[in-house]
Amino acid sequence: MATNTRHIDTSREAVWDVLSNGWTFSNWVVGNSHVRAVERDWPRVGAHLFHASGPWPLVTRDETIVEKCQPHELLALLVRGRPVGEARVVLELNDENGGCRVTMHETPIAGPGKWLHNPATEAILVRRNTETLDRLAAVAENRTEPSE
Repeated sequence: MATNTRHIDTSREAVWDVLSNGWTFSNWVVGNSHVRAVERDWPRVGAHLFHASGPWPLVTRDETIVEKCQPHELLALLVRGRPVGEARVVLELNDENGGCRVTMHETPIAGPGKWLHNPATEAILVRRNTETLDRLAAVAENRTEPSE
């Protein structure tokens, strides 16, 4: 399991606002090219978000399903990303020093991503999720200037 943590300089509620708006998904999830549709009850358990990955015209169409939702605290997702497979992604939110500590766990659970899971591929997931959390921070903080 790849685990990343990051302090985001805004409230847990502001971070949750981003996570609970499925239309922002492609703004912060690395590898996502665009969101195709979001079910109206997102992020309730069982809700689907339909997304695409990759450069056009080689786009793959997939979906993400909410497995667990505790507003302002936890969002657990089953992410389908062909051809790599499926992963379980859990995002935990905690108050920290006037902001929010986000902990992200990603575990490959099916397909080539699971079969090939090893320390090298885990290192790639950690690096990708570092960027994912950096992007989440930028959106949640409503940055007006880039960070370094």
